[in-house]
Amino acid sequence: MTTVKPARNYGLDVLRVIACYMVIQVHSGEFYYIGPEAAVLNTADAVWVGWLNSLCRICVPLFVMISGFFLFPVNDVNTFFKKRFSRVAIPFAIWCVLYAFYQYFMGAADIKTALINILDIPVNYGVEIGHLWFVYMLLGLYLFAPILSPWIQSASKKNMEFYLVLWAIAFSLPYIHLIFPEIWGEAFWNHTPMLYYFSGFLGYVVLAVYIKRFHSEPKAWNYTLGIALLLLGYGITVYGFLHRLPTEKFVMTLELTWGFETINVAMMSAGAFLLIKNVKLSNPTSAFGKLLLDVSAKSYGVYLAHIMVLNFYHSLLDAHFDSAAIKVPLVAVCTFITTYVIIKILSYLPKSKWLVG
Repeated sequence: MTTVKPARNYGLDVLRVIACYMVIQVHSGEFYYIGPEAAVLNTADAVWVGWLNSLCRICVPLFVMISGFFLFPVNDVNTFFKKRFSRVAIPFAIWCVLYAFYQYFMGAADIKTALINILDIPVNYGVEIGHLWFVYMLLGLYLFAPILSPWIQSASKKNMEFYLVLWAIAFSLPYIHLIFPEIWGEAFWNHTPMLYYFSGFLGYVVLAVYIKRFHSEPKAWNYTLGIALLLLGYGITVYGFLHRLPTEKFVMTLELTWGFETINVAMMSAGAFLLIKNVKLSNPTSAFGKLLLDVSAKSYGVYLAHIMVLNFYHSLLDAHFDSAAIKVPLVAVCTFITTYVIIKILSYLPKSKWLVG
């Protein structure tokens, strides 16, 4: 009996490349609104960051949705963990070591601190390079996947919609808290209120599988709803950032509408997913098609490595342009291209999968 391999979904490759670039643009913008000790820089550049990077907040949710799309079913737990964890955790650990030495060579840490950071890798990060938080969250989703798999593969459409409605309400809590600071059992001594189990990134996984199971074929409403969700979500996201910019003193409160666990970011993520999930490549073997697939395949390596390259381009280009409207996308594009080239070169090394994913 022969098994027919399912046709490749090129739309998800496009989404993966877009998400990878958006991560880099988000980090390119941080220089222009985050001051010392996470104080807010209320400048014209910060306004540009609000306009440019509000849409880019969908980067992490898109990565999670793409992972969720391919995560199930989990039939053999040992094989699942061996494959997923080795591909994600080992490159992560190697790059934690590289970042520890990077900080040493850049003068941000002495050799003793660098070595201590390496020893701390099993605890948290090893060295505090912020974007690496994503890996812990992703590994947590992998740990839950075998438990979730039986339900997510067999749940009815209505049951999945029931979960997603409660997830959407949970993602509205950051705004409800502006009026009611504590609701549904919340208190300083209770960290698991009523909708706690419906919150978090797991909802993006369920949303992706819901779309895969019940709305995988392209329909006209996909594009209408996708555009509506994208525009409405972007409007809320950018308005919230710019409205709060003149008054908020610290980044943590400024970024209220930028949170990955907010209803508006979820709306944008769902909209982008619906718009692009069924994109076709007329000629996948063309130079463009091969490049797209290669960038998609190496996106994890680009994600892990890009901060080193980003810091270089920021130092190189920042003084040459007056406005963040130019600097943010320019630094992001240069970083994206250069990091991909570096990861491409590294991929030719023996056992390179342990380095680039």
